Amino acid sequence: MTSWQQDKDDLSATEADWVDKARNGDRHAFEKLYRSHCGRIYALCWRMCGGDVSLAEDMVQEAFVRAWNKLDLFRGESKFGTWLHRLAVNVVLSDRRIRVKRVGREQELGEAVERTLVGERDVFAGLRKDLEAAISGLPERARTVLVLYDIEGYQHQEIAEMTGMAVGSSKAQLHRARKLVREILEDSESI
Repeated sequence: MTSWQQDKDDLSATEADWVDKARNGDRHAFEKLYRSHCGRIYALCWRMCGGDVSLAEDMVQEAFVRAWNKLDLFRGESKFGTWLHRLAVNVVLSDRRIRVKRVGREQELGEAVERTLVGERDVFAGLRKDLEAAISGLPERARTVLVLYDIEGYQHQEIAEMTGMAVGSSKAQLHRARKLVREILEDSESI
C-alpha cells in the first residue's frame, strides 16, 4: 500500500475503526487515537496535578499505557474519548493515593500534606491573577473537585465515586475551592 493510499484510508476511518484495529494490535491505529485525544487528556492531567508539567506528562503517559493494555475492556457503550477521560482521571487519583500513603509513612498527616503533594512551593506564593495559576494553587482535594465539577462537567455523585469521598464532602470541597479562587484573584487585584 502506498503512502497516499494509507493517508486516504486514515481519513475515511472512524474512531470506532481505530479502536477495533488497535484492539487487534495495530499500533498505527492507536497512535491515531493518541493524537486525537492527547491534548485534552494532558489539559485534564495538568489541571489535576496543579500545573506540575512533569507530573502531568507522566500521568498522560500512564493513562495511554493503561488504555493500550485495557483496550479490550472498552465496550463501546460510550465514546472512546469519554472512556479514556475517565481512565485518565482514575490514573491521577490512583497516583495521588499512592503519594498520600507515601507522605503519610514519612510524616504525620496534617494540613501541610496537601501542600507538599504538589511540590515544595507554598500554594499561595507568587500567585497571579491568571485563573489557571489560582486553580493550580489550590489544595489537592479542592482542586480535584473544582476541575472535575466546573471544568470537566462531572456531577458530585460521580466525583464521590471516583475519589472515595462523600457527596457532601465533594460539595464542601467545591465551595472551598471556589472561595479560595475568589480570594486569590481578589488578593492579586489589590497588589
